[in-house]
Amino acid sequence: MICLASVISIYFDKPEKSNWFVAWHQDLTIAVNNKADLPGYGPWTIKQNQFAVQPPLNILQENFTIRIHLDDTDEGNGALKVIPGSHLKNICRSENINWQNELESTCRVKAGGVMVMRPLLFHASSRATTNKKRRVIHIEFSKANLATGISWAEKEN
Repeated sequence: MICLASVISIYFDKPEKSNWFVAWHQDLTIAVNNKADLPGYGPWTIKQNQFAVQPPLNILQENFTIRIHLDDTDEGNGALKVIPGSHLKNICRSENINWQNELESTCRVKAGGVMVMRPLLFHASSRATTNKKRRVIHIEFSKANLATGISWAEKEN
């Protein structure tokens, strides 16, 4: 039996008049309960009063995210763009990607729709060009156990 745990949840709310973009990236950090000097874990940061760290690659490879869309999402309200298959390249920086060989795909999702992705998938979102909301519930799951000395910040079995 595989035991999955919800390890972080985020509510994204991009209101009609808000207009930001998110550059191409992978989700490389996890939220943990405390900071500890552990081999393979680092660098460390603090995001919104929460410790975050880049764990060993095998932990990132075990994680997946479910995104529940509360609104229709398309290019007009900053839908997620992805590079299909990029999660198979493990950890890489956007400046090291040959963008001429990659095909970008926009994830159009209807309200009530669900998208499943790996945190290592390269993704971004554009500025909104319409006055439509984009609200998403983002829940990350893992079956990995962390090193002794730290635990998931929001773990729910």
